[in-house]
Amino acid sequence: MDPATTAAPLQNDCETETSSVWSWWPSWRPTSMSLLKTTESKILACIQNDLWARFVTLPNQDRIWTLTVTNKTLHKPAEQATKTPLVMVHGFGGGVGLWIRNLEPLSRSRPVYAFDLLGFGRSSRPPFPSDPVKAEEQFVDSIEQWRQSVGLENMVLLGHSLGGYLATSYAIQYPSRVSHLILVDPWGFPERPKSQTQTQTQTQAEQTEGQSTEVVKRPPLPRWVKAIAAVVSLFNPLAVIRAAGPWGPGLVNRFRPDFKRKFEDLFDDDTMTQYIYHCNAQSPSGEVGFRALSESLGWAKRPMLQRVHLLPPSMPLTMLYGARSWVESSSGDMVAQIRDKAYTKVQLINDASHHVYADQPEMFNRVVENICNSVN
Repeated sequence: MDPATTAAPLQNDCETETSSVWSWWPSWRPTSMSLLKTTESKILACIQNDLWARFVTLPNQDRIWTLTVTNKTLHKPAEQATKTPLVMVHGFGGGVGLWIRNLEPLSRSRPVYAFDLLGFGRSSRPPFPSDPVKAEEQFVDSIEQWRQSVGLENMVLLGHSLGGYLATSYAIQYPSRVSHLILVDPWGFPERPKSQTQTQTQTQAEQTEGQSTEVVKRPPLPRWVKAIAAVVSLFNPLAVIRAAGPWGPGLVNRFRPDFKRKFEDLFDDDTMTQYIYHCNAQSPSGEVGFRALSESLGWAKRPMLQRVHLLPPSMPLTMLYGARSWVESSSGDMVAQIRDKAYTKVQLINDASHHVYADQPEMFNRVVENICNSVN
């Protein structure tokens, strides 16, 4: 039976705890996969549509935690089954729970899939190589194996931040599987400036240009980005959360209070920051892969702008940026230039930061729904 037509909330939701050789570690670090599961279940309880949550096992026995959401009020489920599904890929340190404002609205006319990237959330946490090519290949291979296991022929593929980088890499390697590529504040596109002088010259040029044209002033990097950038070259990016032990949850609340604000109408407690903590206080895996992909200050070792021309001209691409995000939307304009006549749309979402989907969910959902409807 096609998973898209199955309604079984939290069906096959089984897992085993991985024991650690450090028997004292659980008491020092107040987290576990069970606590992550409990916190995530509270988030997913907000979904009223049919939800199927399960592990999808890959050929190498890695497991990808997967949600499928379909519209239970649709009178013709067969009609929904003919629609190209939307597949959503989260960013660094995230998980399926962060899409809670989007899963139900976007599932009104087609199945919506969301999964925890390999090494993140509740998915398996295997070792990653330090070589950036091999690490990227491991991420992308897991996405393709997931697609095969789920049985999707093609999809509208949406990726946020790191998920946007990996979605682009996937679309380059498996173009026949992607009907429309949607990148939301994607990480890893621009090349690292060759020198500080060059950066200053570029900034001065932008300021000069701004005297005659209206430009969007991008905010400085937020504290949490600087904190990750400061340790990424020496440690795994989220090591500080694990090293903080019982103070870890408070650390997340201090550095990411925005997550509580973004979802405060759904939860009046620390549910979302607890979710972020439990996602990232587990054994490092995906973040090891991310460290392999990145260099100091969070630049990509293999910038996607160098490869985006490999996307076929026939593949439509939409890039959504938060107007108040620290991610520069100028990369989107450069992609449009590189792809020349191929369909490439760059759109800014007003009053949105990096997490566009949570800051302006109604606008985000409307834009994504229109894109999906343009496919079929």
